[in-house]
Amino acid sequence: MKSFHLFLLLLLTSCTQPQAPQTTIPINIPPTPKKQTNESFQKIIESAELNGVILIYNPQTQIYTSNDFERSEKGFPPASTFKIPNSIIALETGVVENVNTLFKWDGQKRAFKMWEQDLIFENVFKKSCLPCYQEIARNIGVDSMTAYLKKLNYSPNVKVDSASLDLFWINGKSTISAFEQIDFLSRFYHSKLPISERTEKIVKEIMLIDEKSNYRLSGKTGWYVNEDENLGWFVGYVEKGDDVYFMATNVDPKDNFDMEQFPRIRLQILKQAMKHLGII
Repeated sequence: MKSFHLFLLLLLTSCTQPQAPQTTIPINIPPTPKKQTNESFQKIIESAELNGVILIYNPQTQIYTSNDFERSEKGFPPASTFKIPNSIIALETGVVENVNTLFKWDGQKRAFKMWEQDLIFENVFKKSCLPCYQEIARNIGVDSMTAYLKKLNYSPNVKVDSASLDLFWINGKSTISAFEQIDFLSRFYHSKLPISERTEKIVKEIMLIDEKSNYRLSGKTGWYVNEDENLGWFVGYVEKGDDVYFMATNVDPKDNFDMEQFPRIRLQILKQAMKHLGII
């Protein structure tokens, strides 16, 4: 009987013990990026006799800085900045094997003398050889190009068909915004694109433009021309210590602009803006 009472006492005690408090696991929700207008960017652009936008994203602080957020959301033809995704797709599909893949010059006169020679793929990118990338696009084909652009989520406003396969990035119908350029570059840089490590490594290597003691600049220029219309792009990123900054600028010349300066001015004004922010 005593055993029964002892068992009953233990049972009641166990049932009435207080439950351990439940712990709440915190959910880390990334902050919404902020937008910060910088009037100095506008002064830099105007002093160069240009219209346009500079957009710089600091992922460490989650802040976009620009002189014109409305234009940053507007789509423009990607021009030669499309050579970044085009290179990725070429490597992923095997159309280009590696940086030393040779592109033979067919002997035909080209728009620039530097294109009138045999070029390895690394120099095809760095010299922005349009005929070479047109050949690449034709070899990729409409179906693969379309599928990969969707897979990479490059821009919904870039369209490919058989008639425009080797010029859709320069014909004015396909567009991308400065915000979309930065989004794509950020996902590429942080290994969030569905591509191989090998492809990512090769493209990052050929994108490197300038390496200083305190920073590395990578990116690609672009130049869209349609009759008297000119649009200049620079898109890329700067690595500084453990930090990285992404940028996209597109500009068009005012009436009194010296067009001989246009190839250099895109990167020049961007460097001024980065200096203003203390990035370089």
